[in-house]
Order: sequence, then structure tokens, then C-alpha cells
Amino acid sequence: MSFMIVVDSCCDLPAALAHSPYFCKVPLTIQVGEQVFTDNASFDQSKLLWAMKQDPEAPKTSCPSPAAYLEAFNCGADDIYVVTLSALLSGSHNSAAQARLMYLEEHPKANVHIFNSCSASSGEVLAAMKIMELARSGLDFHTVVQQTSAYIGQMDTMFVLETLDNLRKNGRLTRLQSIVTGTLRIKLLMGSTPEGEICKRGQALSMKQALTKMAEVMAKADRQEERTLCITHCNCLERAFMLKEMALKNCRFKDILLTETGGISTVYANDGGIIAAY
Repeated sequence: MSFMIVVDSCCDLPAALAHSPYFCKVPLTIQVGEQVFTDNASFDQSKLLWAMKQDPEAPKTSCPSPAAYLEAFNCGADDIYVVTLSALLSGSHNSAAQARLMYLEEHPKANVHIFNSCSASSGEVLAAMKIMELARSGLDFHTVVQQTSAYIGQMDTMFVLETLDNLRKNGRLTRLQSIVTGTLRIKLLMGSTPEGEICKRGQALSMKQALTKMAEVMAKADRQEERTLCITHCNCLERAFMLKEMALKNCRFKDILLTETGGISTVYANDGGIIAAY
């Protein structure tokens, strides 16, 4: 049976998989002031980072339309798997679900499943790679869905922010928090809840301390030898390697992947941010 994995553009696939025939990426868009960035192959990270620094307002993101997903579904594959951003962070999941209903009206016997990653970036990458692993092994559609859903339920996602500008602009920090964190230069260790909401996991006075805390949390994870760690960085490869070295020293992951943020993840992580999922 042929299969296709459709992902939204917050799925920051490693370069080796970005052009794989198994994947189709549906772009989100970003608006900063009067500038609009499409999160596809033409995306220019440096221009987006500069625009965000210059604009006092928060960037606005737009999820793909159901029509964009529907176009991706018309790929001729027998089994279609879709991985989206957390449904609590974006309307991407809802658009994909609407597209599925439209597609099934014309193809009632088609196999299409929409996975809510309950994550972003690195977490979406791991979910998509798990689907590819299972589907290529010859498992049937329903078994792939069942095992991937269980895999997503066991994932953990964390990220460290160099700058709090976008959190502040989006009103996620109170005025007092903005003043305190800005004055003390506190680095926040953030994470996702099992439902896919953003939560605070800790804080530190330097990026290195925050990454050390992240590695300490990772070291406590169950069944590390069965897990892959995916580290995504926003314009800070050196920090990604620093976290990788910490993980190699203190953890027992079966594999560690490094990748770069696309447009949507750049908005979330901002310049210097690190996202990790396992």
C-alpha cells in the first residue's frame, strides 16, 4: 500500500527528509507589519527575524486553509497520515480535519487520519518519522494510527527562549513578569502539557544554565534507549550542539537529530531559541 505523510510547516524536518517522497508540507503564513512570509521553500529566516525585532507588534500567523490540505490529499496514495501543530496552539489541525471530511465525501473508502501532535517543531518531526518507520515496515493503516497515537502520548517537548519579546507582545507575560525577566535577564525553560498547551518548566539566569536544566529533565525520562531526541534551533547551531553534548553525556537516547526552525517555529522560538522533543 502506498502512503503519504502530510505535515504543516511547523514540522521542521531534517534536511535529509525535507525532499523525501513520503512527505508533503502545507505552509502556514506569517505577517509582521505589512510584510507577509509564506513558510515554504522560499522562506528567509534572517528577514523574518529582522522584521520581528523592528516591529513593536506581535507577529500574526495564519494556518493553512482546508483547501490547501485538500490539495495535498490528492496525491494518489492509499493511506494518508497528517501531522499538525497542537490543536490548542493553531487552527491547522481543524483545517486538516475539515479537509478530511471533504475528501471522504469524494473518496469514501480512503484512509485518512489527522494526528494532533500536541506539540510543535521537534515534536511534529518525531511523530512524522514514527509514521514513516511504521508504514515502511508494512503495518496496516489502523495499526500505524494506533501505534503513532500511543507514541505521541508519550512524547515530551521543551524549549528555551533567548528573548521574551514575542511572549510579551502576545500578552503571555504580565507587566510585572516582563519587567522582572527583562531586568534580570531570566531564561525560561518552557514545555508542553499532555494536551498541547505551553507551560513553564523552570527558569535560569543564563542560557547555558537553562539548557543544563533541560538536559537534567531529559535524563529522568523513561525508556531513553528506545527514544530519539530531536533538537531544533533558531539561528544558534552552537547551542544545539551544546545541548546534544549534554544529552550524550547524561542520557541514553538511541539517536539524536539536529534540525533548524522554519518560519512558524522561528516565531515561537525567536532568535536563539532551542526546541527539543523526545
